[in-house]
This record gives sequence, C-alpha cells and structure tokens, in this order.
Amino acid sequence: MRKRSQDWVTLILGIWLILSPWIFGYSDMGYAWNSYLFGALVTIFSAFALYDRKAWSEWINIIIGIWIFFSPWVLGMITISEMWNHWIIGLLTVLMSGFAVREAQKQTKAA
Repeated sequence: MRKRSQDWVTLILGIWLILSPWIFGYSDMGYAWNSYLFGALVTIFSAFALYDRKAWSEWINIIIGIWIFFSPWVLGMITISEMWNHWIIGLLTVLMSGFAVREAQKQTKAA
C-alpha cells in the first residue's frame, strides 16, 4: 500500500515544533514545554501513520493540531514569532492529517 505524503509532512512539522523554541529563542519561557510535548506527540503519531494504514493516528494529530493552534491564547504566549509558529503548525497539522484521513477512507473503500 502506498505511503501518504501527508504523514511525512506532519512528521516534519512535529520535529520543527520541537526545535522551534531554540530557533525562535523562547526555550527559557515557561510554556516551551508545549512545543516540546506536542511536537513530540505529532512526530510519534506521524511515525505510526507511516507504518499503519489505518487513520487512527491522523485523528489524534487533528486533535493535537487544534490544541497547538489555540495554545498561544490559552497559555498567553507573548512574542509574535511563537504565536505565528503555533498557528501555522497547528493549522498545517490539522489540514495534512485531515487530508490523510480522507485518503485513508478512499483507500479503504477501494479495497
């Protein structure tokens, strides 16, 4: 069965989110744990998605992506770079995972 490119994209997004506190200079802030934890979760579930053709891990990534998107408001992030980083990563995670779910459903129906 063919690998979905969306899974690779979300894997890269997760790695980016893990590294972004150092890249944008907010690794010493109290909410950097959000980037580390949820970046790691996206990475882990994306890796599962690469080897398991069922869409359960993409559904989890959709939920995580929604949290990543809204976390700047909930956690009170103050720098514009970290807010935009979370908004973009969250939105892309939801979109890519949603496309992967749709593709998995099409593959299931075709089989």
